[in-house]
Amino acid sequence: MISNVFTQKRVLFQGDSITDCDRDRTTNDLGPGYPAKVAEVYRCLYPGSGAQFINRGVSGNRSRDLLARYEEDFLAVKPDFISILIGINDTWRGYDSADPTSAEAYEKNYRTLLEWLRRDLPQAKLMVIEPFLIPTDPQKDCWHEDLDPKIQAARRLAREYADYFLPMDGLFQRMIVKGAGPQELSADGVHPTEAGHAAIAAEYLRLLGLI
Repeated sequence: MISNVFTQKRVLFQGDSITDCDRDRTTNDLGPGYPAKVAEVYRCLYPGSGAQFINRGVSGNRSRDLLARYEEDFLAVKPDFISILIGINDTWRGYDSADPTSAEAYEKNYRTLLEWLRRDLPQAKLMVIEPFLIPTDPQKDCWHEDLDPKIQAARRLAREYADYFLPMDGLFQRMIVKGAGPQELSADGVHPTEAGHAAIAAEYLRLLGLI
């Protein structure tokens, strides 16, 4: 058996609806999104590695919600590897519900979470996935004025705390420049299509040197 970053490890996927992807909460279902695709490809390539994959993404969550779920959905899982994708709802609620989260509050919440993880789970490897907006819906173009500072905050925090950083906003933009249609990746600019989830999974595995 070839040893790698996931061998005999508990791998936790955390985030909002992009990670949740309508998973069945009554089982250990990973949902149909990028967590399931990461696990499926990994298990095919590394059978018998003993890796366990756990999805605790919750639709609608913002950065502050991850703090509220810390005991139950981080510590209780006892993960060895954690990936976090959070931020688009910190932007979205400011536009559809007049309930904004400032870039400063987002960074403070995220920093607190990462500090807790480094304190309580010092051996766990951390991956920060930057939030993204795929240019599908012109009405959401204005969101960049709010989202872009949050992306920069995620990048700063990744430099300070993370073992791995996945720049998905930049990677999606690169795919589009190279010819991918935005509608192929997301119908609403926020939630990836199957192809969009496959792109996240491929970049995730590539970053870890697993493909």
